[in-house]
Formats: sequence, C-alpha cells, structure tokens
Amino acid sequence: MHGWTGRILDIDLSTMKARSGELPRELAVSFLGGRGLNSKTLFDRVPPGTDPLNPENVYCIAPGPLSGTILGMTSRMEVSTLSPYSGILGDGNAGERFATVMKRARADQIIITGRAPKPCYLLVTPESAELHDAAHLWGKGAWETTDLLLAKHGQKASVACIGQAGENLVRFASTIVDKYASAARGSGAVLGSKNLKAVVVVGNHSVSLADPGTFKDLAALDREFFAKDEFQRNVAAKYGSHHGMSDWRPGFRNYTKYLEPGEVPPQLRPEAWKKYEIGRTGCGNCSVRCKNVYEIPDGSRKGEHGEALEYESIFCMGTNCGVCDPVAIMEMSNLGDIYGLDVIPLGNTIALAKDLFARGILTREQTGGLDLSWENAADQIELVHLTALREGFGNILAEGMLSMAKILGPEAMQYCYHVKGLSRGPYPAGLFALAHATSTRGADHLRGRSWAYGENDPDLYPRLQASGAMHADMDDPVQAIILSERVCTLADSVGRCKGAVNSWANALPLAWKHPLFEGLARLLSSATGETFSEKSLVDAADRIYTLEKAFNARRGITSAHDSIPLNPDHHGPEEMEKERARHRDLLRRYYALQGQDAQTGIPTRERMEELGLGREGARLHDEGPYPEWTGPTLWPLHAYPHGGKRA
Repeated sequence: MHGWTGRILDIDLSTMKARSGELPRELAVSFLGGRGLNSKTLFDRVPPGTDPLNPENVYCIAPGPLSGTILGMTSRMEVSTLSPYSGILGDGNAGERFATVMKRARADQIIITGRAPKPCYLLVTPESAELHDAAHLWGKGAWETTDLLLAKHGQKASVACIGQAGENLVRFASTIVDKYASAARGSGAVLGSKNLKAVVVVGNHSVSLADPGTFKDLAALDREFFAKDEFQRNVAAKYGSHHGMSDWRPGFRNYTKYLEPGEVPPQLRPEAWKKYEIGRTGCGNCSVRCKNVYEIPDGSRKGEHGEALEYESIFCMGTNCGVCDPVAIMEMSNLGDIYGLDVIPLGNTIALAKDLFARGILTREQTGGLDLSWENAADQIELVHLTALREGFGNILAEGMLSMAKILGPEAMQYCYHVKGLSRGPYPAGLFALAHATSTRGADHLRGRSWAYGENDPDLYPRLQASGAMHADMDDPVQAIILSERVCTLADSVGRCKGAVNSWANALPLAWKHPLFEGLARLLSSATGETFSEKSLVDAADRIYTLEKAFNARRGITSAHDSIPLNPDHHGPEEMEKERARHRDLLRRYYALQGQDAQTGIPTRERMEELGLGREGARLHDEGPYPEWTGPTLWPLHAYPHGGKRA
C-alpha cells in the first residue's frame, strides 16, 4: 500500500501473544486512519456494559496516512479507548515523534486487549511486536521511564508510557508521549489496568507514496503558507497557545467568570512567559515550533526544565483554581507530565473542590487538613501529588470532577459544570454550548467550534468566505459546528495537527489554495493512489462521527445528555429554562441535518445505511434499548492501587 503501511498489530495481553494482520483497503479508504480507524475498532470490539478498567476494554493507537511523510504538522497520533473518566468514547490526540516512528515501524494501528499477568511493555519494530518485562519500571514516573527505555532501545525510538497515575488507575490519567505530549481522556488508567507500562516503537522504513512528485509539490505549498503567514509567524510561532491567555477568555475560579484581556494577571499574559523561556521546539516535522522550553527559576523544583506549557495548563491549573503564580503553574505542569495526569480534568476537578471549599460544602476535615483556599498554591501542589498516588483526599479527586461531585452530594453537583463527564465550563445557548453538547467525547474544544468563526485566521477566513468555500451561513452556529466537526474529524484521522491556535490552515492543509477540502483530497490521492474528492472526504468525516455517536448511544447516551450546564448563581429558574429551550432548538436543527433522531439524538438506521454503516446501524438499533448513561462505573475507593515514587 501507499500512504498506509498495510499492517495492523493485535496484542492480547492475557495470552501475551502478538498477531500481525493486514489493513484492508476498503477499511483504510472508508475510515482513513488515526481516529477513524480507532473509532471503528472500538465500535466493533467493545460491547455495551464493558467496565473501562476491565480486561475486555480495548486500547488503540493509530497515526494517519499522512503521518511520517514530508507534509508538515503530521506528527499526530490518536489514542482511543472506552474512557474510565467519562464512560463513553475517550480519545486523545498527541504529537511529538511517535506517529512518525510508528509508521517507520510499519504499523497503521496497534490494538491492545486483555490484561498481562505482570507489568510489561510492548516493543514494536518493522519485523516484530514483542512484550518485555517492566517490573523495573513499575512505580516510576513517565520521564524516568522514557529515559530508561530510550537508553535501552536507542534515541531514535519513541515512547508512549504511563506514570504513577496510570498505575493507580486515576480516572483521568494520560498516556505520556515522548515525555511532554499527553493523550488524554483516561487512556493512562486503561494501560495501568492492563499492566502495560509503555509502548516503544523503533523503525527506519520510509512511507511509500503513490505520486511522490505531486505530493512533494503540494507539501512545499503548504510549508510556504506557514513561512509567510503573519499570524503563524508572529503569534503561533512566537507564543504558541499562550496567545489564548490574552485572547480566549480563560476561566476564573471554577468558571465564576471568564477573564477579559485586561483582567488577566500581567504575570500570566503571553509576553510575561518569555522570561522563563530558554528555547522553542515543535513536534516531529513541524516548521511552526509552537512550544516553549522553560526553566523553573526558583522554588522546590528550581532549575527543572519543561516543555510545551500550554494555555490549558495555565488556565485550568492556574486562573480557574485561583492560582496566579507562574512558578507554581510550571511546577504543576511538570508534575502532570511526570505522573501522567491530564491537566484539564485535574485543574477542573481541583477548581470544583476549591469552589465547594469556599462555599462550606467541603470542609478541611474532609480534605485531610489541606487548605483549599483559592490563592493557596502550596496545598494545591500537594494535592497533585496526592491525586497521582491516590492518597488521602487525592483518592476522591482521582475519580474526576463528576464522580467526586456525586460522592460529595447534591449540593456539589450544582457547581459541577459538565457535559458527559467533561468540562469546559458553563456557556449560554449558542456556538460554544452546542459544540460541547454534540462532541462525541464530552465537552470539548477540539471536536469542533474552537475556530469555527475564524477567530484564529484573521487573513485567511475572510478569503475563504469571499471564495464561496463556506457554503453555509457561518453566522449560523448549527452550520458552523457541522463544518468544523468535519474538519476536526479529518485532521484527527489523517494525522494532521490543528495547530497551537487551532486554525483552518493548520487542520485543513492547503485550504487557502484549494478550498475547502480539495487540497486535502489532492494530498491523500497523491499519497495513497486512491481517488479522494471533496465529497468522499465529507462522507468519511460524517461516517466516522456518526459511528462515534452510535458507539456512545450503546453506552446509554441520548439527547438528554447533549445538555447545557448553567451557573446557578448567574441564572434564575426562568432564565435557565429559556437558555435550555434555545439550546434544544439548536440541537433539533443539528439532529435534522446530521440524520439523527429528533427525540433521542441517536443516528437513524437510514442515515447509517447511507454512509455505508448498515451492519453497524443494525447492531445499534436491534440490540437496544440500552441502560441510561450516568457516568463511569465506580469502584469502592479502597479497591484501587495506590502509591509509587513521589516526584
């Protein structure tokens, strides 16, 4: 095959056996790779009622058909599983070098099932897939684990691993990729439940291209855009996602408000972070280099370096928790990478705990003596350690925001702003709330919406509108969401980065030259030798998204869960009902355009057949009805493992 390697690895940890199989051409063309391949695998192989932390859950890794090529910003891999954090589809998209090296190791997808009898790690090369003993790695952090595996298998290898949080089944533990990238939504806890410490890939094969000359020319055009575009050069490359601190209205104190540019503390604004910067870096073949390399100047971790301190770390662990000390934020970001914690749910869960503490709903006796006052950074840092090691109050925090609120009671639930277990805060009816509601992995900023109105494309977006490429009225949130969901789905499936500032030009290569999907169709056609068109790509995006909806429907997700969280302190009952009514109206229009049932929000049998998902549609509709989703399956708190080396 061209573009794809044609090889899928199926690893059964219960038997400690690895099987190599072929990637069928029809499957590749229909689902592309990355997120598409993984979502198809999860639908086929994870039955309703599965406990995410039991051996029958499936963990998949897949790059895209463009990963490992000379096209820039294609170093993205998708890690997908049934999430122990939300109890629905959980996938994380990570950068660094893993996607490229995995393609060089001749693998389009790694599927992992079962549970190993003892700690192990997986080594993948072009010739084989082998399981090795990991007893010496268990209990160690992700940074140390990565260094030890690179020392053994060579610096050209790439490592995806877990830290202590994954071993302790912290519900939002991440898979940490090459020390500084995070594949989120609880994938690290799934690896921990399987006794798999790491996946190491080593390879030197190049990706075969059907038409190398055409592909090279198209890739050069794409690279030229990022070399010349003022916004990419002067904002994305200079500040990366720090740009968001002055432009994206970060949450403050459990989303009590969203900070306008002038309200952001000066020490947390984009330019202020430059004083800690000692260099810039980027994933694999990226020319933008949006990530900072920093050094902590003082405190208990003085002199420690870190990479890719993102907007999410600064606002979730910082302003949303009431902490505005940049040194404390850098320390917590590093701890997240070392322990293997997703900083978004970690920060949101701590923010909720602090909110409840301030309201007297949570007491110091319950926190084990920790002072969760808003400004107290020291006790918050201690809480990060306790969460990763599942010690003290950290054992409850490790369950995640929704489950913690359930444990603490009805009063706590009032301030738990979530959609299907994930949080982006409360928003009025409109673009943001609709995007969070329709996202197939819970409230999310990278499933769609984040740049639907071109806020990060000041020059390109008006040109796309003028060219007629935006066929819908892009002032209509329903049309905007559908289009941006398609673009995000395709980016995640072909291996393309959406960019530090989430732009049309990043996620959709050559959109500026051949709008809207034509540029990507040309790239895929020249890479794979298959004939892709704008229509076939739209169909592929809709096929993948619809199958994800169907997967969630089999976990009990319906329109009732496509909800809009609202702050009770800001809305009276009458106003809340008006917001919900406006939201329901937008949802009904979305369902109608997407071929989903007007009452349930579940994809119709007819729509699934239209997309070539007839068998999947029959399974969805014939095997139901399904028990209603109420969140992930919870274990008794004493049943979890705990401990490990303290960072």
